[in-house]
Amino acid sequence: GSKMPLLSVPKEVAIGTAMLGVAFATGVLAGKRYPSLVFGTRSGMIGKNSPLRQYILDHSLREHPVLKKLRVLTADHPWGRMMVSCEQAQLMANLVKLIKAEKVIEIGVFTGYNALNMALVLPDNGRVIACDINENYAKIGRPLWKEAGVEHKIDLRIKPAIQTLDELLANGEAETFDFAFIDADKESYNEYYEKCLRLIKKGGIIAIDNVFWNGKVLKPRKDDLAAQSIHHLNEKLLRDARVNISMLPVGDGVTLAFKL
Repeated sequence: GSKMPLLSVPKEVAIGTAMLGVAFATGVLAGKRYPSLVFGTRSGMIGKNSPLRQYILDHSLREHPVLKKLRVLTADHPWGRMMVSCEQAQLMANLVKLIKAEKVIEIGVFTGYNALNMALVLPDNGRVIACDINENYAKIGRPLWKEAGVEHKIDLRIKPAIQTLDELLANGEAETFDFAFIDADKESYNEYYEKCLRLIKKGGIIAIDNVFWNGKVLKPRKDDLAAQSIHHLNEKLLRDARVNISMLPVGDGVTLAFKL
């Protein structure tokens, strides 16, 4: 393929960020031409290869060296496209810091880039309850959590997330969490949202990832359960009087729900 334009950030940053937010074919390498998709839809947002996209990264990304190492490792993974975009993870960490969060839930950990980002800004007694069903992905990140000195802040629970959320509720932890990040199987999004809403405090934030689902929410096919589920939750959130919301065109779309 034709060469990518010269970028003003290191090659691995270009590779890592280019792979994020939308589904790509496995094993895309630097030097191939990336599809001219935009941040997950074709609706005219900033394209991943646009100079303005590069400007955003050049002028806002402040990435801890260990985060960078984990992102580069994740980019090499066959499913590297599942990782949250680095500028979105930075926003999540900034929100966690802004509300002085101490207890965080993450549903969908993958290699743990976002969990690490949040753990880095939590106080020493802070905790991320990190829910996933695949320990192999998390094994990629765990040594880097340790290297960053925050492994003790990440409580990895390898079991269906609904089970972990139910255990937290049964343990009397309703309304004790400050922040939740939902980024797992889309068919369960509504159930994750409802349980997280019970677990977080008033004034807490639930961040819901992939709310654009690569643009498929515009006309969800009847056989696309993921797109249907996300679209239904998006419609529900618009009318949900329990929260204030902001849907942001970051990554593949993220909705912030602020519990009232």
